[in-house]
Amino acid sequence: MNPLARKRLARAALNTAGVLVFLFAVFPVYWMISTSFKANDQIFTTDFVPFPTHFTFDHVERVLTEGVAGNPIWIYMRNSAIVALGTVLVGSAFALLAATAVARFRFRGRTGFLITLLIVQMIPCEALLIPLFLNVKRMGLYDNLLGLIVIQVGLTLPFGIWMLRTFVAAVPKSLEEAAWIDGASRFTTFRKVLFPLVAPGLVATSIFSFITAWNDLIFALVLMKESSGYTMPVALQFFFGQRGTDWGAIMATSTLMTLPVIAFFLLVQRRMVSGLVAGAVKG
Repeated sequence: MNPLARKRLARAALNTAGVLVFLFAVFPVYWMISTSFKANDQIFTTDFVPFPTHFTFDHVERVLTEGVAGNPIWIYMRNSAIVALGTVLVGSAFALLAATAVARFRFRGRTGFLITLLIVQMIPCEALLIPLFLNVKRMGLYDNLLGLIVIQVGLTLPFGIWMLRTFVAAVPKSLEEAAWIDGASRFTTFRKVLFPLVAPGLVATSIFSFITAWNDLIFALVLMKESSGYTMPVALQFFFGQRGTDWGAIMATSTLMTLPVIAFFLLVQRRMVSGLVAGAVKG
């Protein structure tokens, strides 16, 4: 086999593997969406039904009109949005400031601080549930969305600091020094030089924080007492009962639950590329 044919064969094999991985990742999402529009006789069957032959909006309409646990579905959607967006805004701000301090300054305990961040990442969330519950109750934030935001910020902050530290360290100090020579203050340099160049990392951190807070189940279930304060993952559990599981409603609710995540990603991903070249100094 000549080198050109071998190269084409390797490229075809790589493309085939990429397509298989894509199909493997997308199939559960497709099955969720298609099941939400299937009739019950197609859901509860032993036959493989890849497409809904009897297309119906009954499950989606029932979730939107009847709600869950006596509350409209939009109540849970609103609570999840408040927790997720609050986590992104507060967590990203703290992570960026901490990452800048760690990457730009040398101080006593810096290495120990970074090692502590790694150790915290290794601890399972379930192991932190009881102490965090006691602290939240002591702070008077039990059955309060603010308590969930505080918890999620604490859980996502170590990852955010580690990721943003790499982006901040990659920005040459000469760019900041040039701005100082031109008379810019430290705050102006941070806002107009460093921040645009770190924007891609900030977007990636925001996506991780948003998805983590949006999909949280255990803390929202434990820290919220009233059903009106539940988030979407907790509301989803009401469709699992002792007498059966309402798979149509589960898939419909899950489909609605993924829409804000997709919308958030489409909103922030445009900033990722623009942040790569913004703020650079012209030669």
